[in-house]
Amino acid sequence: MHKRNRLFVTLSLVYALIGGLVGIAWLYDPSLVPGDVASLHGHLMLLGFVGMMIYGVGLHVLPRFSGNPLFSERLANWQLYVSNVGLWLMSAGWVMTFNHLVLIGGAVSWAGIGMFALNIMLTVKIHGPAG
Repeated sequence: MHKRNRLFVTLSLVYALIGGLVGIAWLYDPSLVPGDVASLHGHLMLLGFVGMMIYGVGLHVLPRFSGNPLFSERLANWQLYVSNVGLWLMSAGWVMTFNHLVLIGGAVSWAGIGMFALNIMLTVKIHGPAG
């Protein structure tokens, strides 16, 4: 497995642990976590845990299933950074209740999703008659 894909999977598990801890802390005492805790928890779990896991596994498995190499390793490497920075910015924005930071982080995260979508679509595209 490519080091980048392994990093996506590892970060996914870290986000799951952090997101779960945020949720438990919030349930225990709502004053323990500042800001918009529901959005923070939800996005750490969905974009962090689920999304990063899909990226890591998808970038590894889908090229093999399609019989084609990944369209762009460089794009996948950039996606790793863009996706994580976007999530960090959104998370910081929710903790500090600074909506402009949430908006910027959301746009950056969306760009990471777009990079994944483009890379996978160009990887699995049909190269001739289906057999």
